[in-house]
Amino acid sequence: MACGSCGTTENGVPKGCKSNGNCGSGTCGSGSNKLAVFDWLSNMTLPSGQERFNIFEVRFKNGRKHFYTNPDNLPITMGDIVAVEGAPGHDIGTVSLAGELVKVQMKKRKITADHEDVKKIYRKASQRDIDIWQEARGKEEETQRKGREILGRLGLQMKLSDVEYQGDGNKATFYYTADTRVDFRQLIRDLASAFSIRVEMKQVGARQEAARLGGVGSCGRELCCSTWLTDFRKVTTSAARYQQLSLNPLKLAGQCGKLKCCLNFELDTYLDALKSFPKQDLVLKTEKGDAVFVKMDIFKNHLWYTYKEERFKWFRLTLEQVLEIIALNKNNEKSISLEEYEADVEIPVKVDFEDAVGQDSLTRFDAPKTSNRKRRNKKKPAAVANNNNNKPRTRSNPNQKPNPNQKATTSQKPNPNQKRKPQAKKQPNTNPNQKPKAKLNPNANANPNQKAKPNAQPKPRPQRKPRPKPQGDVKKPEGEAKDIKKPEGEVKKVNKPRRNNRNRKNNNPKNDNNSEK
Repeated sequence: MACGSCGTTENGVPKGCKSNGNCGSGTCGSGSNKLAVFDWLSNMTLPSGQERFNIFEVRFKNGRKHFYTNPDNLPITMGDIVAVEGAPGHDIGTVSLAGELVKVQMKKRKITADHEDVKKIYRKASQRDIDIWQEARGKEEETQRKGREILGRLGLQMKLSDVEYQGDGNKATFYYTADTRVDFRQLIRDLASAFSIRVEMKQVGARQEAARLGGVGSCGRELCCSTWLTDFRKVTTSAARYQQLSLNPLKLAGQCGKLKCCLNFELDTYLDALKSFPKQDLVLKTEKGDAVFVKMDIFKNHLWYTYKEERFKWFRLTLEQVLEIIALNKNNEKSISLEEYEADVEIPVKVDFEDAVGQDSLTRFDAPKTSNRKRRNKKKPAAVANNNNNKPRTRSNPNQKPNPNQKATTSQKPNPNQKRKPQAKKQPNTNPNQKPKAKLNPNANANPNQKAKPNAQPKPRPQRKPRPKPQGDVKKPEGEAKDIKKPEGEVKKVNKPRRNNRNRKNNNPKNDNNSEK
């Protein structure tokens, strides 16, 4: 797609368009140069005795194109700026196509060489013509703004979409869109007096307006109507129904507010595929009851049916199974239930995301949401445990038996006075009033799995007696326990809280020390 002024550099970048998508001469590319054609016959010589086709295609603003004849046989090529016949005056445009390809375009539009729309080319545009043309094009934006102000003052139900000045600056064409018929006679008089020009009003459709403005569609590409599509055919909702699309106007409508033109692109393919499918209003007769159509998947050849009486359950069937049921119904026979048919359908396994080439999952940043209620429940046991550890242990339940398997926690600090008592383990029992170990209370908290040695001397244990209930919250200091002396013949146990099993085993009765003294 290039004209005579285009070329490539050493890096492969076109010289004319500077990688902006359009040629420097404005004859190739996309965007405003809609449907630019590459003249692939420009380097070919015509057969002997045949003259070159003397009609050229000239492009104006917004992709508007017309055909003009060259009666003076001017040396015109693609990309030249020419002055052509206007109504009235003259207009300035760019030659977009020349040669034998113009015949193809005229045949497509059903225009003959002697048609009234084929006007003349006056001359190649001079520098003065180009300056006047550029000056007129610079006033279009301001004219459009003021025209909208006049339109709002008159209160007409129409939208002014664009303004195009003629090349000589004596005429302006105002493009508008309206849903109903509008009387704009007063508007023309106000516009002509405001700008001192000839005014022409031209109504365009919503699709033509979207094509002029351009944009990007939901597919991620530039709009078809602004790049290559010129034949705006009628699009109906039946095209969406045949393609099994949901009739959601937000998804089916384009930027023009009408149904998307691309709905007609694949409609013929869907119609060919639906020829093998049964009609949707056909009722299947089974042993369990009549079944009606719900939906279908054309690509997988799957159909969903449901019973008339039980519409809460849908059954997936293949196209072959449905055709088999229809064949049985034609012979006045009822088929088996849909549940048995659905059991034979093989559903393909859906392939999930696989990290085969080191890709990251799209949901790697999606952290699961946790409710505040769970967090509060998790914090409650820890808070209760901390409160219990911080409380001073002033009382001990006399009826509670210590657990022999319980381990000492880090928060429990051993009594410093009990650390020096393991030295009294090796001393023999010299207290005559002390009873032997065999006569101790069998309910004492001893390790049941430990076997006593017959020859080993039993360790002295305090006698188990019922503990008196503590009266009041009187706490006896730990340092005074050593200084208390009692008669030798009397054995009395001090109500002292026991911390753990290790301290209980290592503690010797205080009567031994007192008896020795």
